[in-house]
Amino acid sequence: MNERVQQLEQWMRAKENEHFEFKEAKNRYDFQKLVKYCVALANEGGGKMILGVTDKVPRKVVGTKAFQNLERTKAGLIERMSLRIDAEEIMHPQGRVVVFHVPSRPIGMAIHYEGRYFMRAGEDLAPMLPDMLKRIFDETGPDYTAEICSKAALNDLDLDAVEDFRNRWIRKSKNENLRRLSSEQLLLDAELLTREGITYAALILFGTKEALGRYLAQAEVIFEYRSSDAT
Repeated sequence: MNERVQQLEQWMRAKENEHFEFKEAKNRYDFQKLVKYCVALANEGGGKMILGVTDKVPRKVVGTKAFQNLERTKAGLIERMSLRIDAEEIMHPQGRVVVFHVPSRPIGMAIHYEGRYFMRAGEDLAPMLPDMLKRIFDETGPDYTAEICSKAALNDLDLDAVEDFRNRWIRKSKNENLRRLSSEQLLLDAELLTREGITYAALILFGTKEALGRYLAQAEVIFEYRSSDAT
């Protein structure tokens, strides 16, 4: 048994936590979903996305046919995330396994994809919570996200994203009273909106693409990642 196979089996015995994500992906895996999981792993400090392995303990290698052209896939990930994502094939006796090695995000910078900052929530992906984003941005000094964007209005926010935030806040806090609040009051209670106006944090979390381009043009240079299709 070679060294890489031994390393893989060691990873397979680990708990699936903030550093590992296992997916069977026997035949294919959606590239957009791969990008989102890599974004989430980077935002959580880095980790490994492993395809071709069951996610339930005890894990088994089932093999994967996904991403046969790893160089092309890596190029797509790097362009969309501006992070150096490494990938490798491990030929296990039970089948081909693909491992994406995801580095941590830069200090003070959260990574997003198509205007959304992702984290993992159990078996799924979810938008990052405001307090998590605030902690990240605070790493480099004063929190500019708490400042008011004087030109922004409530209609610059994606109400579907606000409602998703409401539902997750209810699940976390068990406070059903949040369901009765208006969107404006909800954001006030979350300190994402003040009587003076909308905070930059609210724009980062819930802003429409048009609003992000209009009010956070410099942030787009840092955070917006685009590429041609890669599979």
